[in-house]
Amino acid sequence: MNQDLLLFTRACDYEWKIKAMKFFQRKKTEINSSSMADIAFLLLIFFLVTTTIQTNQGLSVTLPPHSDKPPETLIHDRNLYKVQINSRNNVMVEDQPFESLEKLHAEVKEFILNYGKDPGLSDNPEKAVISLKMNRGTHYKKFIEMMDALQGVYYEIYGERVGLTAEQFRSLDLRLADQKAKYDRARDGIPMRISIAEPNKVN
Repeated sequence: MNQDLLLFTRACDYEWKIKAMKFFQRKKTEINSSSMADIAFLLLIFFLVTTTIQTNQGLSVTLPPHSDKPPETLIHDRNLYKVQINSRNNVMVEDQPFESLEKLHAEVKEFILNYGKDPGLSDNPEKAVISLKMNRGTHYKKFIEMMDALQGVYYEIYGERVGLTAEQFRSLDLRLADQKAKYDRARDGIPMRISIAEPNKVN
């Protein structure tokens, strides 16, 4: 009798275990992946719209109008200030080794604003030309450094003429009449004449 009861109990436990397993298998949650592609697409659109792509603005240089005829204007030696960069990024200023940006800045400013006082410098700012010549092996970074230094001299001169710093002058909003007038007054009679000469070939 006891043995039959034990067998019956075991059979009942087994049936309940089977029912419990089937119950939990039916309750098992499943992840619906049908909309994952839509979510990924929306995220892609979001990042494309919100991401800012940096672009290289390059140098702001005003080029002369195209002409098939070579220029006939001759520049006197005293009106030409030469800066040369070789393929090893060594700089020569007026055929002398480059020393520092501070010295270059002071010399170029004196050259532009000479007004004929020193016979070895320019006649006046309208005739003064800064020649920047490089080699085809010159690093772009070095060229930018020297170009910025030369332009900075002009910006400082322009700013001083209207009571501004070089940075303030460059920040003038030319859409506003009063600031446009100040910009024109600062540049009057002193054009930025920086000549980028054709580079030499690397030997």
